[in-house]
Amino acid sequence: MTLALVTLRERLDDAVARLSRAGIESARVDAEWLLAAALGVTRGRLVAVVDQAVNDEITERYETWIQRRAEREPLQYILGTQAFRDLTIRVGPSVLVPRPETEMLVSWALELLPPIGTKPLVLDVGTGSGCIACALASERPDVRVIALDASAPAAALARENVRAIGLADRITVSVSDLFEGLVPVRADLIVSNPPYVPGAVIDTLAPEITEHEPRAALDGGPDGLRVIRRLVTEAPKWLRPGAPLVLETFGDEQVGRAEDVLRAAGFDDVSTRRDLAGITRFVCGRRAAGEV
Repeated sequence: MTLALVTLRERLDDAVARLSRAGIESARVDAEWLLAAALGVTRGRLVAVVDQAVNDEITERYETWIQRRAEREPLQYILGTQAFRDLTIRVGPSVLVPRPETEMLVSWALELLPPIGTKPLVLDVGTGSGCIACALASERPDVRVIALDASAPAAALARENVRAIGLADRITVSVSDLFEGLVPVRADLIVSNPPYVPGAVIDTLAPEITEHEPRAALDGGPDGLRVIRRLVTEAPKWLRPGAPLVLETFGDEQVGRAEDVLRAAGFDDVSTRRDLAGITRFVCGRRAAGEV
């Protein structure tokens, strides 16, 4: 066995040990993902190539990535992408890493849309990476989306995703604090994954979140509802009568308070759904049909 072959296997084992010492529960999986990316193969192909020789360039790249991951930088930021439904979404430190829970928000939003062929308009408020907007437009070819985010770097990354996926003809991304920069429109649906984590909770979360993800995209104020209250209060004038607003929340107790906020703002048919873990996380209400 050559030194190069031993070195490659030793590097993988060493990387797993280092990530484990850093407190990363998925140390082996993460080390394998990063090695596969450094080698330019899928993770499933590692078993077939792990005993091949590796050059200095790949070794240096892998070492840099392992060091970043040991410092608890999210794996997705290092790789630059995250799978979201049927899409590959580009991500970076200007946006949250898309979560599986938000895939379920997209599923509910798709159910709430008017029938196919009606060319519905959707407002995606707080779009971040653009994952929700891109998924909706990708899965409903007649949908038009205006994606809004208060962060200019986030909006720039969302535009990159829109262009890369080939949806620029149906998705517009704008820098806007909620609806502040939006021209007058009436939407068939508003969907949002807003900042909703109670401020005191943020620092108790994993270092990947507290030290690397944008705090402004997380922090919902003392009770997590600061942005949600604004959003719900302002949403009716941007919705057609009877059109829905659907939100992701921190879950359970907070979603109950969000229901109260929706009802107080005049929304009808307020309802909730659970996420994959059984947490009641999503809430929806319809603008009163009789309003103009």
